Amino acid sequence: MEISKVPFGTYKGKPVTKYVLTNDNGVQAGILDFAGLLQSFKVPTKDGGKADMILTSENFDEFTNNGFCTNRLIGRVAGRIADGKFSINGNDYQIEQNEGKNALHGGSNGFYSHIWHVDSTEATSDSVSITLSLTLSPEIDTYPGKMHVTATYTLNNDDFLSLKMSATTDSDTLFNPTNHTYWNMAAANVPTVDQLKLYVNSENHLAVDEGKIPTGEKLANEGTPFDFSTPTKLGDALKQMSSTKENGFDDIWEVTPSLTKPVATLEDPESGRKMSLYSDRNGLVMYTMNSDDAAVYNHGQVHPHLGLAMEAQNLSDAPHHPEFGDISLHPGEEKTYTIKWHVEY
Repeated sequence: MEISKVPFGTYKGKPVTKYVLTNDNGVQAGILDFAGLLQSFKVPTKDGGKADMILTSENFDEFTNNGFCTNRLIGRVAGRIADGKFSINGNDYQIEQNEGKNALHGGSNGFYSHIWHVDSTEATSDSVSITLSLTLSPEIDTYPGKMHVTATYTLNNDDFLSLKMSATTDSDTLFNPTNHTYWNMAAANVPTVDQLKLYVNSENHLAVDEGKIPTGEKLANEGTPFDFSTPTKLGDALKQMSSTKENGFDDIWEVTPSLTKPVATLEDPESGRKMSLYSDRNGLVMYTMNSDDAAVYNHGQVHPHLGLAMEAQNLSDAPHHPEFGDISLHPGEEKTYTIKWHVEY
């Protein structure tokens, strides 16, 4: 087990550093102090090389020149909040509306817009980890409360990479973070996720309005392109979505939370590479990178369906739908959420 660090460009005149976690099997995870970004997740290949499981670049600017939030930590609240409004304990709050009239992914100055402080790194006989932290106040991101959040990435010798995010606050606020990594473990010359097979432990997805805000209705997956209850070729599902406005998925699945049974799996039958996702929360937002805006992959290839974002979180817009779960955070308490990824190769 080892950890190393290398310079990785600059952000607003400040240096960015990449920390590389390596286990005894040769699996590597590259973490940036900027946005807690998962820059790479490499596994050994059968020919003795290494392959990345995620969309990546060695050029820092390619992570910041697009609107995809590529591979960054997202918060305080992932997903959308209708009208940027919510209430806690009878108090009404208005936060930044950064996507039309709605709030998206914590606003324009949320988790993904900052260089985080590296609190510590640690290597043991079986794991290596890095802990980052960030403090946000209403003056910074418009959310109520001064929030302190930590994010710990840990890679172990069982080829699990885990992300544990914890937060405290000095007054009522919201906390529903995620990791916005885009996955594509196919060969580098395969331009889309079409050949990958996706499984999701889900019976329902959420109905949404034109602004992608949940209506509160849950729709059955069975018999629709949203049904991934058995491993399904993504290209087949995407063909059924080609006539939609999005030309793909940008949707919310209700999942069964579990840190012992996969919430979802994504695999490449040709290479045998597979990722299993575990989460202790009830939502999985998946986005198939549907436009041909500038994107990160193989140093700037640009076309739809390059990768699949798999964002484990609480169901979106929970403040307006109590049945989706409580994402409020109060003084004197700490909330912790965990996401785990297991890779096979």
